[in-house]
Amino acid sequence: MKKVFHKIFSSTLALLVLFSTVSFTVEKHYCGDVLVDVSMFTSVEKCAMENMEVLLKMNCCKDEVNVVKGQDELKLSSIEDVKLAPLQFATLYVYTYLNLFKEVEKQPIPFNNYSPPNLVANIQALHQVFII
Repeated sequence: MKKVFHKIFSSTLALLVLFSTVSFTVEKHYCGDVLVDVSMFTSVEKCAMENMEVLLKMNCCKDEVNVVKGQDELKLSSIEDVKLAPLQFATLYVYTYLNLFKEVEKQPIPFNNYSPPNLVANIQALHQVFII
């Protein structure tokens, strides 16, 4: 069960890194106020008015390009790169030092009022068994 969770978690993190670094472009072509074509991976198809604009010198068609940029730089670090700042170290030292001398709460003794049973006979002397 632990291995399955580990594989799922590592696969999820790998996909997260992949999708955070992917960039893509969305191109849109408008003819007047009407959206003619949208494309993500190929160039957009121009409308028939585009050819006439060259002849008539009117600008009724326009292209809109939206770029969704992914993360370009990934920081790879190792254990040797991890350093505690002196202020963090001092804070941790003071915190642990103060908690070192904290008083422990007094625990209740559950059998404090218990009295042992009365002895009918001294069994050790009766059986002649003595601790030496």
